[in-house]
Amino acid sequence: MQDPVTFLDLKAQQRRIEPALRARLEAVLAHCQFVLGPEVTELEQRLAAYAGAAHCVGVSSGTDALQIAMMAEGIGRGHAVFLPAFTYTATAEVPLVLGATPVFVDVDPRTFQIDVADLRRRIASVRAEGVLRPRAVIGVDLFGQPAPWQELRAVAEEHGLFLLDDCAQSFGASLAGRKLGREADATAISFFPSKPLGGYGDGGALLTDSAERAALYRSLRTHGEGTTRYEVLRTGMNGRLDTLQAAVLLAKLDVFEEELAARERIARIYDAALGHRVTTPARVPDSASAWAVYAILLADTAARDAIQASLRADGIPSAIYYPRPLHHQPAYAPHHRGSALPVSEDLATRILALPIHPDLTADQAAHVADAVLCGQPDRVRPVLPV
Repeated sequence: MQDPVTFLDLKAQQRRIEPALRARLEAVLAHCQFVLGPEVTELEQRLAAYAGAAHCVGVSSGTDALQIAMMAEGIGRGHAVFLPAFTYTATAEVPLVLGATPVFVDVDPRTFQIDVADLRRRIASVRAEGVLRPRAVIGVDLFGQPAPWQELRAVAEEHGLFLLDDCAQSFGASLAGRKLGREADATAISFFPSKPLGGYGDGGALLTDSAERAALYRSLRTHGEGTTRYEVLRTGMNGRLDTLQAAVLLAKLDVFEEELAARERIARIYDAALGHRVTTPARVPDSASAWAVYAILLADTAARDAIQASLRADGIPSAIYYPRPLHHQPAYAPHHRGSALPVSEDLATRILALPIHPDLTADQAAHVADAVLCGQPDRVRPVLPV
């Protein structure tokens, strides 16, 4: 009997890495440095080396990484922060928390990454209105794939904008042969448990090549402190990475490349089985995905509902990322200028995410693909790879 298919299987992963994981956690329990202990320093060094960045600063979550990066730039009231409408809420909430205004940009219909042409239109519109000052662009590496960084850098340079990489879903991905982490002025990472490199709770990090920015990030994550604990140089926050989370991540980092390869194998099985019947993910040119999410596109909402029902009948979980674009969310709609973002609006009605994780077997992936096809009219049973 085949094991049940799970959307994420942290238990299976934990069984694989248990000896190394326990050793790491027991070391923390022995030295009792639970906040910014030696494992945090080791993790920062390894993450920086992995991404090729000069500096890494561990923080308490991916959201706090975004906030610290923007606080360091003085982003706030009167500033416009441009970001894709089709992403998770954290990307948009941080500018508002700091008093800035998110300006939502449409996305590419196949890669789901920010549409650079629409970004240019939004910047021109904000400048013409003269109410807000364009201040920053956040590129989101959605679902594991890189944003169009070469074009985004050109836009940021042209308009004098701070460029921030929201790499929460895509640490481990690469573009033009190098790992993400140096494409923008700063890169924010999340270690939420569902991410390709995930902890056992919240955690995050910032990557940058700027020594000045890294020093600011370290100050801001610890209440704005200076060279000593009770020297307060600026308004900061409590955004430190727990040592126990760093220990978990160090154990997982040892097998990270193997897990990325496993995710790629599952993606290719889905591609081969489903590509002739549904719209499978388009690859960003000259890149390798971290496959945080494998999202297919269906004809419409009714087709998606039918396939979800077919998956449920076989005990297979699925998810909708995202059921509503950010500019339609009640929290953000008052800040949107009313422009239609047709691609983001359309994607929300017909996107569906399938299970993908390193412990999903080839047989299980084939079973998922078959259940997807069962939900289609005039079904043709696929020839599945082994």
